[in-house]
Amino acid sequence: MNENQIDNFEKAQTQLESLHAEIGALAKKSPNDALNEFKLNFVNQSFAKANEVLGKKYKPFADFEQFDNDRMPTNSDVTMMLGQYIGCMEKLRSDNVDKYGNWLNRKKTI
Repeated sequence: MNENQIDNFEKAQTQLESLHAEIGALAKKSPNDALNEFKLNFVNQSFAKANEVLGKKYKPFADFEQFDNDRMPTNSDVTMMLGQYIGCMEKLRSDNVDKYGNWLNRKKTI
């Protein structure tokens, strides 16, 4: 992975983990409540970025891109999918780091 790919990976992973924590807390209180449009917009932006980073090989589900804005998902639906993406991001990371956590084949971009 080059520097730009690593930066994109780290940003996407951080966003997914933060959203998972925030929406996971909502899901514990009200799992069946619909997520609001404001939050869904950021969730879908994060999925779009993660889909770019993961590519076909690491993406959790081939037929999932993002949630439909016309059918608001529940807090638990969003939490579940964020968890799937976080797991796949970890697989991508673990396949590209050595036993010390250093990125393999790190290439500088010009």
